Amino acid sequence: MRLFTPEAMREADEKAEAMGYPTLLLMEWAGMKAARVYRRLFGEAPAVVLCGKGNNGGDGLALARHLLLEGVRVRVYAAGGEGRDALLMRRALEALGLPLLPLEEASWGEGEVLVDALFGTGLRGPLEGFYAGLVERVNASRLPVLSLDLPSGLPFSPHVRATATLAFAALKTPHLLHREACGKLFLAGIGLPQALLEREDLPEVATPEALKPLLPQRPLTAHKGSVGRVGVLGGYRGDALRYAGAPLLAALGAYRMGAGLVHLVIPEGTPLEPLEAVFHPVPAPALPPMKVEALAVGMGGGPWGKAWALEALQAGLPTVLDADALHPEVVALYRRTGVKAVLTPHAGEAGRLLGASPEAITKDPVAAARALAETTGLAVVLKGNPTVVAEGNRISVNPTGNPALATGGTGDVLSGAIAALMAAGLAPFDAARLGVYLHGLAGDLLAEEKGVGLLAREVAEALPRARKLLEGGLGLPLGLV
Repeated sequence: MRLFTPEAMREADEKAEAMGYPTLLLMEWAGMKAARVYRRLFGEAPAVVLCGKGNNGGDGLALARHLLLEGVRVRVYAAGGEGRDALLMRRALEALGLPLLPLEEASWGEGEVLVDALFGTGLRGPLEGFYAGLVERVNASRLPVLSLDLPSGLPFSPHVRATATLAFAALKTPHLLHREACGKLFLAGIGLPQALLEREDLPEVATPEALKPLLPQRPLTAHKGSVGRVGVLGGYRGDALRYAGAPLLAALGAYRMGAGLVHLVIPEGTPLEPLEAVFHPVPAPALPPMKVEALAVGMGGGPWGKAWALEALQAGLPTVLDADALHPEVVALYRRTGVKAVLTPHAGEAGRLLGASPEAITKDPVAAARALAETTGLAVVLKGNPTVVAEGNRISVNPTGNPALATGGTGDVLSGAIAALMAAGLAPFDAARLGVYLHGLAGDLLAEEKGVGLLAREVAEALPRARKLLEGGLGLPLGLV
């Protein structure tokens, strides 16, 4: 599955029309699928459909007709001046005896559901005047809102804040970059020729179909030495012991992702929690003798972070560089030596590596991840919402995860999990996108049960459940219709 920009989606629509595919069919399928989602979410609740002038408004008119035929009470407010296909949808509605009211007269009341079919991917600038005011009224209504394709106004402000959004044909960048505006996300195929959706030049969206084959298999003869051993190097000791929990959480993440054995290299005096690890307390950063296939380095490293990374470099093993190990000169050394590595920066750390502000990184994380991968020559996990994984020309945008993961230590768990997958034999890019997906899915499972207030340890403990879901081919956090 590819992540389309609005411009790429418009291009696909134009190509379909040039190929002779009837665009009216696309609109009809969109309306039918939208009615299906509406009924699934809202049953027979009366609908107030707000239709703009373009094809998005035509999708709304098609939805209204399908709901009307299914016995749902519908009121439609339309802008008028529709294009060819939308005009046909208007006439079909009027033939059924449903009058269309002017959009300027739009009103609604308690118990109704608003359908936002004002603007889709064709919007080229912020809403102003009447439409800006209408969107503000929709948001102030506190009624349920189903947006068709995109919440109107995205990616600008103001925009509709939807209860649910039904994306047509493919996910677009605003769906993942502005997830808070979309609510529950659904994806509907609407008959667009498949060849137009297979764009190798666009980022991929991580899906169960793509990731399930990457799961390391466990034969009956498996033992702790054959399924991947991980070394975790982190923490530091100054006047007082600092960040002792970070490497412990990384070790737990590695175990819960399936590592057979974890070696934990930590400062002397670190409180040893009950954990099935081989502990190596050291007075200063050092790489003790140990038999492992991958390393996770830098968690809670503080001023020891660079030294931990340089010690790990001597091993020449696949390595996850996190937190305090992320220094430009360290990354350059890893690239120069050809050691396989995954960088896991958040926006601030990525900005330090690129010489950019955190705000610039979060504004376009896909471009930032691509730039970081090109600059460093390594695999990159740019953490955020969404998290973006990049290596060379490959970009994978992760759809799992939620704000409940915004708590200390969850990134440490992720680093250990990715290291476990590399220790099991996965290439850096594959280990990164699979680890990120399962980590986010674990957070989704917990958030559904508990809401905000998760602990990083709980996220690690939920990783086996997430993996089991993926083994069953499940786990995509959007509804398919």
